[in-house]
Amino acid sequence: MDVLQIIVLNVLLFFVLVTVHEWGHFYFAKRAGILTREFAIGFGPKVLSFVRGETRYTLRLLPIGGFVRMAGEDPEIVQINPGQRIAVALENETVTHIYLNDFDSRRGALEGVVEDIDLERQLFIRMDVDGAVQRFAVHPRALIVSKEKETQIAPWERQFGSKTVGQRAMAIFAGPLMNFILAFILFVTVVFVAGMPLPDRVRISDTKPGSAAERAGLMGGDVIVEVNGEKIGGDSKKLTTLIQNSPNKTMTWVVERNKQLVTKEVKPELDEKDRVIRVGVSLGPDTRPATIGEGISNGWRSMVSATTLILDGFGKLATLQVKMDDLGGPIRIVEFTSEQASAGPAQYINWMAVMSLYLGLFNLLPIPALDGSRLVFLGLEAVRGKPVDPSRESMVHFVGFAMLMLLMIAVTYNDILRLIKG
Repeated sequence: MDVLQIIVLNVLLFFVLVTVHEWGHFYFAKRAGILTREFAIGFGPKVLSFVRGETRYTLRLLPIGGFVRMAGEDPEIVQINPGQRIAVALENETVTHIYLNDFDSRRGALEGVVEDIDLERQLFIRMDVDGAVQRFAVHPRALIVSKEKETQIAPWERQFGSKTVGQRAMAIFAGPLMNFILAFILFVTVVFVAGMPLPDRVRISDTKPGSAAERAGLMGGDVIVEVNGEKIGGDSKKLTTLIQNSPNKTMTWVVERNKQLVTKEVKPELDEKDRVIRVGVSLGPDTRPATIGEGISNGWRSMVSATTLILDGFGKLATLQVKMDDLGGPIRIVEFTSEQASAGPAQYINWMAVMSLYLGLFNLLPIPALDGSRLVFLGLEAVRGKPVDPSRESMVHFVGFAMLMLLMIAVTYNDILRLIKG
């Protein structure tokens, strides 16, 4: 597999997993009526950006996550206060645009000084226009324009905090939920791609370049029928024994290829590195197409098994049973993704499923800045009957995010050292 393919498959892995996760937040926020200001993949400077409907969609430079910015989650960026000079554009006596600067270029806009304003609940502006105080209704989707940047206002009923605890919890939980659904679909897909093993047949998965097997004309997909007159069936150990007993001796292999029997002469060679007799083939069971029932049941078992391993890893991490050298960051993920992609479609899809499952489970951990922590705060609100002070919650998430970034830097540094040391 060439470098370009590896880069594309790594980018695809990241893009699919993060997009699915953030789409879960986005979809259920929209269903609850929350104004979603931005749907972003990545962090940092914008690489690509466009607006559709009420939402700005952005692709950002650093591929370390993504976010959906919902109105009311953070303090609104644009504030308008009494005494501030503004200009407004009217349509049927209703304000559709509020301009904060460059008044001379706003043809047809009404300019004045704000006396009172409410852009959340009552939706009105009272302003002094050339000595006459006038009151105007504000459209629920009015735009605030500052230095050519437009920001849609967010009435209270469009803000995150106005929704029920259940609606907000669903908007938060939906991200991991989408990762779980994607993981299950991918695990099922692996079953259909790889097929169901036939225990009585051994198949060559691949041949090593330059090996005795490649020179003899053996190919990936060949089913080994007999070697030196002995039937192999599904006994790969028997095949290994025959190879080890034939150093530098020509062996006669009969393989099934495209439903036809083909005979090849293979001469095993001594591997000077580990002193083992090899022909240079990777073996696996022959397969048949999986049924729908087998795909679902085996996919589910794979998901349960992977979940158990991931949770066990989280437990060891929490109890400090994991060394720093055991942790990997983005570089190690890219490295391992490349290995899995090179191993074939089934391995790559399986790895994507594991990563999707991991992303969903990791985000549900009660660590500040993760979805799990936000769900904890919503749980406290449900029990107390009132929300936690937003400023305190924001501080907790900020500290948690900073700690996660420090951990990311540490594991990335560890990956770089590992690469340097070989």
